[in-house]
Amino acid sequence: MSDVPIRGLRRGLTDYGDANFSLYLRRSFAKSMGYSDDMLARPIVGICHTPSGFNNCHRQMPELLEAVKRGVLAAGALPLDFPTISLGEVFLSPTSLKFRNLMSMDVEEMIRAQPMDAVVLLGGCDKTVPAQLMGAISADIPAIQLVVGPMLTGHHKGERLGACTDCRRFWARYRAGAIGDEEIALVEGRLAVTAGTCAVMGTASSMACVAEALGLSPPGTAAIPAVYADRLRAGEEAGRLAAGLCGGVLTPSRIVTQHSIENALRVLLALSGSTNAVIHLAAIAGRAGLAVTGDMINRLSDETPVLVDLKPVGDHYMEDFHAAGGLDGVLRELEPLLRLECLTITGETLGARIARTRSARVDPAVIRPYASPIDPRGGLVSLSGTLAPKGAVLKRAAATPRLLEHQGRAVVFSSLADLAARIDAPDLDVIADDILVLQNAGPRSASGMPEAGYLPIPKKLARQGVQDMVRISDARMSGTAYGTVVLHVTPESAVGGPLGLVKTGDLIRLSERERKIDLVVPPDELASRSAARPTFSQPPTRGYAALYARHVLSAGEGCDFDFLTCLQPSLE
Repeated sequence: MSDVPIRGLRRGLTDYGDANFSLYLRRSFAKSMGYSDDMLARPIVGICHTPSGFNNCHRQMPELLEAVKRGVLAAGALPLDFPTISLGEVFLSPTSLKFRNLMSMDVEEMIRAQPMDAVVLLGGCDKTVPAQLMGAISADIPAIQLVVGPMLTGHHKGERLGACTDCRRFWARYRAGAIGDEEIALVEGRLAVTAGTCAVMGTASSMACVAEALGLSPPGTAAIPAVYADRLRAGEEAGRLAAGLCGGVLTPSRIVTQHSIENALRVLLALSGSTNAVIHLAAIAGRAGLAVTGDMINRLSDETPVLVDLKPVGDHYMEDFHAAGGLDGVLRELEPLLRLECLTITGETLGARIARTRSARVDPAVIRPYASPIDPRGGLVSLSGTLAPKGAVLKRAAATPRLLEHQGRAVVFSSLADLAARIDAPDLDVIADDILVLQNAGPRSASGMPEAGYLPIPKKLARQGVQDMVRISDARMSGTAYGTVVLHVTPESAVGGPLGLVKTGDLIRLSERERKIDLVVPPDELASRSAARPTFSQPPTRGYAALYARHVLSAGEGCDFDFLTCLQPSLE
């Protein structure tokens, strides 16, 4: 028997009962596309790409695709591109997270079903990168993640604007009556001025950095702006690297380990990255049979300083981060805390990568030295308590310090519809020290866990100058948002969690110092409320909505499907 690996067009032949006929037929149809015998004899690099008229982040994808193809061809392999679902964050209803698992299945099955020896994943918008990583880890052939990169900033009245942190800032001013219709219309056209993902450390940029920290992206590529020529050169390099991986054993299962997950989480904490990335990293880890726990988050957060001064919690933008040294600069400063033996898709270890870039310039105004951080503790923290027995997440770096230790009266909204109907009512009984609570917005709710956790400040308070309040929900928050917001409360309302028992007037106590979020209501009263809890509406019965409702896991398990994760799921 030959030791030569089966690769190229010979991989995964369609079964007609005659392998030689299958190859003959496949080559015949491939030749109809004009390929020569020389090209068809080469190893194949699949290029998974996600352009869409409903995804503004990816509108330069065709040019980036051609750059990857150049790199593959130059390295002696055959590039064959294929499309999958594309998730444009703001164009999907009810929320993009609901379709992340569907996209991951699309990616995984197309990698498995089609003949390729390695794959390059082109994505960028919030849920596309985690979906691609989840699918590639499950398929487990050599894979490289290449992101589209962040957009550049716009300008308005002498200040820079970046989607979408500044869009929230100006909308808050508009709601408060500080600016009018004419100015908000001008701002609308100046927030997102180029192709690419949001210009701040939102979910897209957080996941780009997570992918690189895991070792699955070409070094130094996470922060290159989408419209820079360097982004295209990164595409060529990704293609060249992928061709070199063909037939090799450097698959995601060798790269994604408990230690590399820990490295990625440390990077996320040092960046004050998106809370969404905690869900995605848990799902990515789960595909490899690994876990991200609240105890792990808190242990690493206590040890990992915030080093990056970037919006939404700082002053700078992604283009500044790139110019300041990008992820190389962060990794260099975090070196004492990192597991340096972890492999990357170049074949080198993380330690070797850091050593190779040690002399590169880093701007301390954007990336602080390890010895003088912005904050000695990480930007995220996990909470637990009587309101969240299985955990919740708080982005403490984005919170108002005085509200991190706070007790207040709950003002409860039972659903997104209830929130929309009452939040701006002039007679809403609310003061600045109250705590806004949103129920029934978790993964198993009808809304599918939208980015609604950033509840708006009631208009009556916004006009009094109130800019932040404690807000609690089982929903998510955009990585571009800010404020004292407790998210991903688990168990969620829709599966009987304590959050669904909260009533307006109840006292809630938040203590970031103690990592606690407690409902200050006697246990017997909660038991009485639980017994009287109304039956939830029937879940969908057909299509993907039914699949999602039956199989989605909790936020703590990454909101993956129970039949896709390699962990033992615990449906609540």
